[in-house]
Amino acid sequence: MFKLIIAIFLSTLSISVMAEGNPEHGKSISQACAACHGADGNSPAGSFPSIAGQQPKYLLKQLKDIKSGERSAPLMTGQLDAFTDEDLSDLAAYFAGQMRKGGAAKPELVALGETIYRAGIKRKKIAACSACHLPQGEGNNPAGFPALAGQWPEYTEAQLKAFRVGDRHNDGDGRMIQSTAMDLSDAEITAVASYLYGLH
Repeated sequence: MFKLIIAIFLSTLSISVMAEGNPEHGKSISQACAACHGADGNSPAGSFPSIAGQQPKYLLKQLKDIKSGERSAPLMTGQLDAFTDEDLSDLAAYFAGQMRKGGAAKPELVALGETIYRAGIKRKKIAACSACHLPQGEGNNPAGFPALAGQWPEYTEAQLKAFRVGDRHNDGDGRMIQSTAMDLSDAEITAVASYLYGLH
């Protein structure tokens, strides 16, 4: 438990960006985002993340990381090049203010997914996801932890697997998601991703 608290503290220190942008301006420049993420940030397909209702601090960090190349996102190559830091902050503020839609978990995966999310996996020393992402998956803006509730399961699975193999590594100095994902099996990832999709 002490290691988890230290990791959370270090991650909080390492994520220093805040989104205090202008949502009206963000909406006016969001047209390029709509094709993949939906006009209101609710993606029409699981290959693209829904960003409606996402925590603004987290969303701004991802936008900056993608623009700088810190986070690999091939489908977004060049999409953010013309945006200033202020524009990115405004986009984050706009999408953060939209309502997440989400869906329903597969009934046969709820028990395992909920156990992992709310209690972790003791034998693997994996902490509960809810410790950082909060009970309803709403995320923690001051700490920079993303909202997970209602996210497409395909996207969540892809990201956890990317963290697991090291293809994605922009989770702060504490590397909490990488260290957690590396011990999750495919079945466990599928179950928790499904559970999160149905969490509201």
